[in-house]
Amino acid sequence: MQKADIQSLEEAFQERIDKEIKIEPRDWMPEAYRKNLIRQISQHAHSEVVGMLPEKNWLTRAPTLKRKMALLAKIQDEGGHGLYLYSAAETLGISREEMVQQLLTEKAKYASIFNYPALNWADMGVIGWLVDGAAIVNQVALQRTSYGPYSRAMIRICKEESFHQRQGYDICLQLARGSKAQQDMLQDAIDRWWWPVLMMFGPHDSESAHSADSMKWKIKRVSNDNLRQKFVDQTVPQANFLGMNIPDPELKWNEERGHYDFGEIDWEEFWQVVKGKGPCNKERLAVRNQAHKNGSWVRDAAVAYANKYN
Repeated sequence: MQKADIQSLEEAFQERIDKEIKIEPRDWMPEAYRKNLIRQISQHAHSEVVGMLPEKNWLTRAPTLKRKMALLAKIQDEGGHGLYLYSAAETLGISREEMVQQLLTEKAKYASIFNYPALNWADMGVIGWLVDGAAIVNQVALQRTSYGPYSRAMIRICKEESFHQRQGYDICLQLARGSKAQQDMLQDAIDRWWWPVLMMFGPHDSESAHSADSMKWKIKRVSNDNLRQKFVDQTVPQANFLGMNIPDPELKWNEERGHYDFGEIDWEEFWQVVKGKGPCNKERLAVRNQAHKNGSWVRDAAVAYANKYN
């Protein structure tokens, strides 16, 4: 294809994006757009699957049958979210097997937040409230992403994530109204998770290798820093209602800006976790690799059945 023809296709493509017309799998798209989407969607899918791991350890230790059932339902939802997202990525010409191998061999990333340990039951509440709350802030914007299959997957995912956040906040509320020991446990969990949650939105946009193209193509609709600010603004009043403290001495309401000011994130810690040096990076991948190995007989049986009857 001639350079002029490619340029014409790119201009027509960008015009569709600017007119808010969804891009569908059979539409022409720049190779860089396709690769950017595969990276983002597969990373999102991996995050949903790995995100089940900190929670599954608490299934047998949930304090009541009701809490156990709710946590089990949440874990099941997250597995489903991974399936929706892998399916959306497959429409871009990459196989699920390839994406899974990229995760298992550390060639693909997942959300940094899941490399922190869940030490007690309060962590289950704080993960639901803060981690899923941060995910919702990001994912609501992704419902309007330019790629049709991704956008449609996010609509259902956001509805289910809203349940997860309510479940987490309900756990936090019960602990906040409980004994001094329960309140202290909750405050400790908030202290440990607050800064890693803020890191979830990613680096400042000026330091992100993908943000400019993602914003231009409307894969991403809101900048990392604006999403982070929105999360802080909506979460601080929720913490105040619980009677809990946010572990940031610089946190204060800025009347002139109409937003909360907050302290700077420890970006050195963020990059260390992203590079695989977080508290639980090796543990998470070891568990995923073992689960993949244990499930090989299911995959083999499915292939054998398909070969025999199709």
